[in-house]
Amino acid sequence: MARSSVGVGDLATFLGRVSVGAASFERVSWSCVGVRWGEVGPRLRWVGGEGAERESALVRGRPIAFRVVGVRRCPGVWRGGRWVSCGERAVVPGRSTRGQCDGCARVDRAHSVAADTFLDDPRPYHVYLAWFGDGLVKVGITGVHRGADRLLEQGAVAFSWLGAGPLMAARRAEELLRAALRVPDRIPYVAKRAVRAELPGQGHRAAELTRLHRTARALDGWPESLEPLPCAVVDHGAVFGLDGLVPASGVVTELVTDAVVRGRLLAVAGPDLHLDVARSPDDDAPHVVVLDSRLMKGWSLVADDGLPGHITLPVRDVSAVQKELF
Repeated sequence: MARSSVGVGDLATFLGRVSVGAASFERVSWSCVGVRWGEVGPRLRWVGGEGAERESALVRGRPIAFRVVGVRRCPGVWRGGRWVSCGERAVVPGRSTRGQCDGCARVDRAHSVAADTFLDDPRPYHVYLAWFGDGLVKVGITGVHRGADRLLEQGAVAFSWLGAGPLMAARRAEELLRAALRVPDRIPYVAKRAVRAELPGQGHRAAELTRLHRTARALDGWPESLEPLPCAVVDHGAVFGLDGLVPASGVVTELVTDAVVRGRLLAVAGPDLHLDVARSPDDDAPHVVVLDSRLMKGWSLVADDGLPGHITLPVRDVSAVQKELF
């Protein structure tokens, strides 16, 4: 398996090299497999033949211009620190955010912590509280070895650890908190996007998490094997680029063959790319759409050098989304 970072800070360089068939790429067809979060920030991941992998950085303020080619095919599953290709190379529906065939999705689910199929996992787990907006708080667990990556992947605007310990103790604490605090373990992305550009300040977010942390730690029934952790709020507002974020007017519903996107990256929150597709940065009224990068999974993308400020993907008006929530 080959894995490297391509054109750090430069997605356009990667797409350009793919489109012109440079020597290092000419024998490999590269498919996007979504956003990867880590210490160096958000990156788009790509998988090619024989398990080859590439990554390209997503840099706020930089242009993004690509064209969708071919058909969307299942890229396989992430196992043992690498991509294992789908043996069927199955065609995947355009609106699927999972971006996998049924068989590969079952494999992923079977190895998911959420499926509770590895109850004897010896690794320690964190229990956390995550804040996405007023009234949008969830409780969850993640492997200690993953650090805050899971919170970044979910688009958590702020979070705090509650405790750390064995998997089943973490799971019992999660259930306790869900019932006592009346918070869910999942929040739909449609709800997260609806409030992302109108969030209260960092102080408000920290105060809300501090209050909930105090309430959670005072509950009876806290598992003895779970080490309590002090409240230490981590805020991702600046990491995501949410300060001064322009409200989106639409959300991409799917990618389609031969569609193009030409815009400027304003923010990356979890899997969501906030793109200004106005005709120029000087336009009085920026036109912002949200592209869920999970919809990119399994597609081949090539550079597009047309005029800036253009998108031909299907876009749903945000007002229609708001009606679903309220």
